[in-house]
Amino acid sequence: MADRSSAGSSKWLRRFHQPGPGAPRLVCLPHAGGSASFYFPVSKALSPAVDVRVAQYPGRQDRAGEPLAHSVRELAQGVFDALDERDRTPPALFGHSMGALVAFELARLLEHAGRPPAVVFLSGRAGPSAQRTESLHLDDDERLVEEVVRLDGTDAAVFQDEELRRLILPVLRADYRAVDTYRPTPGPRLGCPLVVLTGDADPRVTPDEARAWARETDGPFECHVHPGGHFYLVAQQQAVLAAVGAALRRYAPGAGAAL
Repeated sequence: MADRSSAGSSKWLRRFHQPGPGAPRLVCLPHAGGSASFYFPVSKALSPAVDVRVAQYPGRQDRAGEPLAHSVRELAQGVFDALDERDRTPPALFGHSMGALVAFELARLLEHAGRPPAVVFLSGRAGPSAQRTESLHLDDDERLVEEVVRLDGTDAAVFQDEELRRLILPVLRADYRAVDTYRPTPGPRLGCPLVVLTGDADPRVTPDEARAWARETDGPFECHVHPGGHFYLVAQQQAVLAAVGAALRRYAPGAGAAL
C-alpha cells in the first residue's frame, strides 16, 4: 500500500516501499495518461536501497475528482511544492515521455531554488530543441485512442469498456494538450548530470532526437539506446534499472553497494 505520510501530507507523491536508512531519493514522473502505479515495479526492484517517490498527477486513480492540469509546468510546480525543502539531500529524477518534460521543468525549479537534483533521467522523449510540432489533443477520440494503442501505452481492450473510456479520455486529452503546447522558456542550462534513455524503434523519438537533451546541461551527459518502442522500459526493465543504479552510484549521495 502506498505511504503518503512519508512524503509529507501532499497528495502529489506516493511511496510504495519503505527505504533503508540514508537511501538516496528517486522521484519518478509518469507519462501522458499514466499514474503512480506504473512505477510500482521500479519501486519494488530498487527498494530498500533507493527511496522511490512517485508523482500522482491530478485526475487519476485516487485523485480522479480533481481538476486536470493544463501544462507541463503546472505538473512540475505541483511536484516541486510537494518535495520537503527541509530534506537537503539532492533527489534524483526519472521521467518517461511526458514525464521527461515534467522532470526537466522540475529540475529547473530545483536548481533555481538552490536545491539542484543529483541526476535527471529522461526517457522516451526528444530534447526540447528537437521537439516535434504536434496537435494530437485537438484530434477526435478515435485518433487519440489509435495513437495510445500504437504506442502500447494502454491495452486496446480498455477502450472497449465505455465507462473506462469516459474516465481515461479526458485525462489523455489534457496530458496531450500539456505536451503539445509545451515550449521551454529561455533560461540557463542545467548544471546537473542528464542520463537519457530511449528505444531504438520508438515512433515518437529517434535516438538523435533523444541525444538533443545534451544541449540542456553543462553537466555530464550520457545516452542509452535500448531495443524496443515507446514503452521499451517495460520489456527492458532489468537493463534500465542497471543504468539507473550505475548513475545513482556515481551521482547520488548515499547510493552504495546495495545498488
